[in-house]
Amino acid sequence: MVITTAIAVAPSAVAQPPATDDALVAPAAVAASLPGPCDPSADATCLPPEPAREFRGVWIASVANIDWPSKPGLPAAEAQKELLKLLDRAQASGLNAVILQVRPSGDAVYASDIEPWSEFLTGKQGLAPSPWWDPLKFAVDEAHRRGLELHAWFNPYRARYPSAKGPLSNKHIARRMPTLVKPYGTHLWMDPGEPAVREHTVRVVLDVVKRYDVDGVHLDDYFYPYKERDRRGRDIEFPDDASYARYRYGGGILSRDDWRRENVDHLVQDLYARIHQEKPWVKFGVSPFGIWRPGFPETVTGFDAYSELYADARKWLREGWVDYFAPQLYWPVLQVGQSYPDLLKWWSEQNPFGRHLWPGNYTSKVGEGSRTAWRWQEIQDQVLATRAQPGATGNIHFSAKVFLENRDSLATRLARQVYAALALVPRSPWLDVSPQGEPQVAVHRNAAGVLSVRLTPSGADRPRWWLVQTRGAGGVWQSSMLRGSVSEVALPAAADRVAVRAVDRASVESPMSVIKLRE
Repeated sequence: MVITTAIAVAPSAVAQPPATDDALVAPAAVAASLPGPCDPSADATCLPPEPAREFRGVWIASVANIDWPSKPGLPAAEAQKELLKLLDRAQASGLNAVILQVRPSGDAVYASDIEPWSEFLTGKQGLAPSPWWDPLKFAVDEAHRRGLELHAWFNPYRARYPSAKGPLSNKHIARRMPTLVKPYGTHLWMDPGEPAVREHTVRVVLDVVKRYDVDGVHLDDYFYPYKERDRRGRDIEFPDDASYARYRYGGGILSRDDWRRENVDHLVQDLYARIHQEKPWVKFGVSPFGIWRPGFPETVTGFDAYSELYADARKWLREGWVDYFAPQLYWPVLQVGQSYPDLLKWWSEQNPFGRHLWPGNYTSKVGEGSRTAWRWQEIQDQVLATRAQPGATGNIHFSAKVFLENRDSLATRLARQVYAALALVPRSPWLDVSPQGEPQVAVHRNAAGVLSVRLTPSGADRPRWWLVQTRGAGGVWQSSMLRGSVSEVALPAAADRVAVRAVDRASVESPMSVIKLRE
C-alpha cells in the first residue's frame, strides 16, 4: 500500500469550541458545496484527498517494566505521567494505535475481580494502587483523546515471570487452582492441556471486553513456553503428563505434540468467536513467532514454532480465526535465512480470508548499544517493504521505549517521512458493525468571530471517530481524527472549507459532508 503525502496533519486534533455568544452563520455565508458547486476537474482542491489507510501500532510492555511503568510501585501521578508521555510520543510519531500489555503473568494492570493487581504496577502482587486508579480505563480514554486505537494485550498462559520478586497473591490462579499451574524452569506456566485453563483465560479476556472500550484484544507469541534447560544444558520437558493421560483415558487419539497444538487452536478459535459475540466490533489479533516452520518459504531457516511452541499459526490465519495477524518479523530486510520480505510475502499467501497482515518489527534494535544495533533506516526500509507487499497494510513496533528515547532520531525521522501523513486504520468490513450515515454539520461563529463546527451523527449511535478535514491557504487540506464523543471543534482561522466524515468501529467511513465557509 502506497501512503499518500498529500494530507498535512493538523497540529492539534481537538480545539476548545467557543462556550458562549455563538450563533448559526447566515445561510448566505455557508453553503453546502456538494454535489453541484464542487467540480474537481476544474478545482482539484475542492474536495479533500482520501486519507491513507495503514495500521501504525506500537507495543507497550509492562512485563518486567520493559516500557511502562518504568519501575514497580510508582505513585499514581508518576505512572500516569509516564503513560501520557508514551501516548503523546506515539501520536507525535504518526502512529495510530497502541497495544498495551494488561495481563503479563496471570495478573492485571487494571481493576479485576478475577486476577490480582500486577506486581509490575504496584510493587506487590494483589496490592491495589494508592491512591486508587484504573490504568486501563485511563489509557483507553487518553489514547482515544489522541486519535489512537487501544488494544489490550494478554499473555494467555504465563503465570509467573522470572524477574518477579514478591509472593503470589491468594487471588492468583497458582494459589486458587494450583493443579492448573506447573513449575517450568524459571517460570510458572498454566497448563494449556487443562480445559479449565482455557475457560479461565477466556473469562479474563471477556471481562475486559465487557467492561472497557478497547478497540482490540491481542495475544503475543507465548503459547507453550520456549524451551527451558537444566544445569547440563538439556531441554526440560513441559510437565503435562497428567493432563495428557486424562485426555488419552477419555478416548483421545492424538499424539502429544498434535494434542498440544489442538489445545492452543481451541483457545484461539474460542477467543475469536466469543469476543465477537460480546462486542462484534472488537478486533482480535495474534502476534506469533515470525517463522511458521523452517523451509516455509524455501529460503527460510531457523526456529520451528510449530514444533517448539505448538503454535500452528498458519492454521489460525487460514481458518480466519483472527481479524489481524502480526507475525514477529524481527530480522533485517537483507537477512540471509530470515529475509523480512520473503517471510512477509509467504504469510500474505496464507490468508484466504483477507485478514489484516500487520507484521511486528524489532524496532528496539535501533540504537540498542550493541555491536549489532540497527540504524533508523532499517525500520523505514521495513515499513516500505510492507507497503510494497500486496495484502500487508501496516506494522507494529516493539517497543514503545525506542520511540520515547528517540534513538538514532527514529521517532523524529518516521514522523517526518514515512508517517508524515495522517492514516486511518484499515477497514474491517467483515465485522458486524452498523454503518454510519452522512453526519449533520453546522458551522457557528461566536462573538469574537471564531468559527466552529458542530458534529451530529446521522443516527442514535455515535461514531468511533470523526475525520475532520479543513482547506486553508493555497488549497492545502489538513486532516485530524477526533473521538466520536466530540460534538464541536474550532476551525482554523484561514479555513475556507470543511469536510466531515463519521468513521465507525470497523474503520469504515460515512459519506462526506462538505461545507463552504467563504468564497
